Amino acid sequence: VGSVKETLSSQFVENCKGVVQRLTLQEHKMVWNRTTHLWNDYEKIIHQRTNTTPFDLVSQEEGAGVAVRVMKPLDLQPPKQGMPYYLSAMDFDSLLQKQESNVRFWKILTVVFGFATCAILFFVLRKQYRHHRERQHLKQMQDELRQAQEMNIEGGETLKNACVICLGNTKSCVFLECGHVCSCTECYRALPEPKRCPICRQPISRVVPLYNS
Repeated sequence: VGSVKETLSSQFVENCKGVVQRLTLQEHKMVWNRTTHLWNDYEKIIHQRTNTTPFDLVSQEEGAGVAVRVMKPLDLQPPKQGMPYYLSAMDFDSLLQKQESNVRFWKILTVVFGFATCAILFFVLRKQYRHHRERQHLKQMQDELRQAQEMNIEGGETLKNACVICLGNTKSCVFLECGHVCSCTECYRALPEPKRCPICRQPISRVVPLYNS
């Protein structure tokens, strides 16, 4: 590198000269963190300025006679085709290997997140399907109960305190914690696990027998 005009001298380092000078005014202070109750370092850039002077890029070989004059060394522009570009001190092979490693990492991460999303979606759909089947089963039981009650009313054979499931036996179970009295012992034993109240669908924690006099 050969300076075309007068070189730039550093204001803080003695006998330090160059063709590109970058000045940064930075504030450094300690800030109290109310969450961790610790003092943390805080840095804030107040001002930045870059000074340049034209210079020539000359070959290290003597007598080459080839030089490139740089007028604006920091005027960096992307390619006209809109493609990405990299400014790095590494050689091409090292940069290519680094980019390929990044691509492999993101591919693996995408596959992992894809499997996790599919698993979550499967469990959500399974839960919704089970709830849908329970609602359909409850609706079917309510329809059968309504039809049986209508038939009993028409035939004058209404059974007092009849089980809402079989409509043939007398209610003999009190479901807790909801407190509904709606089932006989045989129908309670036939309920699928986990056992739920046929009326409100709340879980049955325990059953108290009901004795009819």
